[in-house]
Amino acid sequence: MCMLFAVNAAQSFEANAYLDAFFANSPKHPHGWGLAQMRGGGMVIKKECVEARKSAALAQLLKKPIRSRLMLAHIRYATIGNVDPANCHPFSGFDKRRTRWTLIHNGTIFDYRPISPYMKKQKGETDSERVFLYLIDELDRLGSSDPDERFELLERIVADMAKGNKLNLVFTDGEYLYVHTNCRETLFYLEKDGAAVFATAPLTGERWRAVPFCTLVAFKDGAQVRAGSPHDNEYIENAENVRMLYRIFSNL
Repeated sequence: MCMLFAVNAAQSFEANAYLDAFFANSPKHPHGWGLAQMRGGGMVIKKECVEARKSAALAQLLKKPIRSRLMLAHIRYATIGNVDPANCHPFSGFDKRRTRWTLIHNGTIFDYRPISPYMKKQKGETDSERVFLYLIDELDRLGSSDPDERFELLERIVADMAKGNKLNLVFTDGEYLYVHTNCRETLFYLEKDGAAVFATAPLTGERWRAVPFCTLVAFKDGAQVRAGSPHDNEYIENAENVRMLYRIFSNL
């Protein structure tokens, strides 16, 4: 699949050591990389559909301190969608209130009808982009900037979407970082120096902990501020899903 990385911090946090360890996994996830950083209130995104460790652009970025209070990174192993820049994460865009949202996803949405109409609207081909577009539209339908109302909406959607699907995702509005996993031992976090650092697998020998399971959580300024009710929609790999992925990947 793919690998996820994120930072949510109270102050600017230097992440070079963690990013080096994260991108070192790219030979096994060679179909693209992306890095989003909050700068001056805006999100700056760089991404390419090449293996991260073979990217001259990424190498140049990592030579300098990567500091931000909010960042997301992704390395892609293509399952749904060709190896193309439009299919690289993160996905980012604005809701009707001009709030910018950014998403990274690890997993596959095998069956979730509400995202199907977005096949005609998306720029690329991934299920992840369809999830992103759907979430933005649902937030627009909610029409609220209240953090509690937004969290409750996202919690309902995530629990429903997780049924039969692998849904490891990180989603942010630039202030809150929403995190969810429904596949065991595939998303961890580390609390350090006023920051929460997230990764698909522990990147260092420090005290990483599993992200709350089958539960939407929200972080702000490096601390968990909300946790939803646990749901029962754990994703467990099965033979049919593996066959489906093989069929999809063989056509890329």
